[in-house]
Amino acid sequence: MFTGFPTAALDFYEDLEADNSKPFWAAHKAVYDDCVRGPMLALLADLEQEFGPGKVFRPYRDVRFSNDKTPYKTHQGGFVATGPSVGYYVQIDAAGLTVAGGFYSGTPAQVAAYRAAVDDERRGTELGKILRRLRRGGYEIGGSTLKTRPRGVDPGHPRLDLLRHRSLNAGRSDVSPPWIHSTRTLDEVRNSWRAFRPLVEWLTSATAS
Repeated sequence: MFTGFPTAALDFYEDLEADNSKPFWAAHKAVYDDCVRGPMLALLADLEQEFGPGKVFRPYRDVRFSNDKTPYKTHQGGFVATGPSVGYYVQIDAAGLTVAGGFYSGTPAQVAAYRAAVDDERRGTELGKILRRLRRGGYEIGGSTLKTRPRGVDPGHPRLDLLRHRSLNAGRSDVSPPWIHSTRTLDEVRNSWRAFRPLVEWLTSATAS
């Protein structure tokens, strides 16, 4: 049962940012297990009945092809997938809590299917309405975008801004919220994920086409 993220979780990541080393990790792994990973697993378990089973990402960075060889991620993410690269996300780090939902790192075929849905008048208009409601609700819209328009797209297309997206998500970050250590965190994540549901369902359907 989720009871909150102890403030020690934020302190752990603040210290890890300053000393991202194996000796530090070995000395503080119990803090990670008790204050970060354990509560994240409990949070996802409490959300499972409504949103589906989630997974907790590994804390280790893949440094094989990176110039940055620091071994550990400075955040802990949890994800509930509703389709390939689509779903609900939650993250704890030194700054606080982040919640998001959307379409992440899709294949070329998924991106093409997404753009075909945006190009469709009915479905594209529906997406625009969903995003406007989320913005009015205080959520930020993000994702990877092209600097120019996709090949073959009319420069006057009414949804050109959405067609530029290669990924699309909505999210919100709460910096050091005073309720992070309490069960209110569960309510905050649940309410945000409910707000994201129309977007996530639209993207799940569109990218599966």
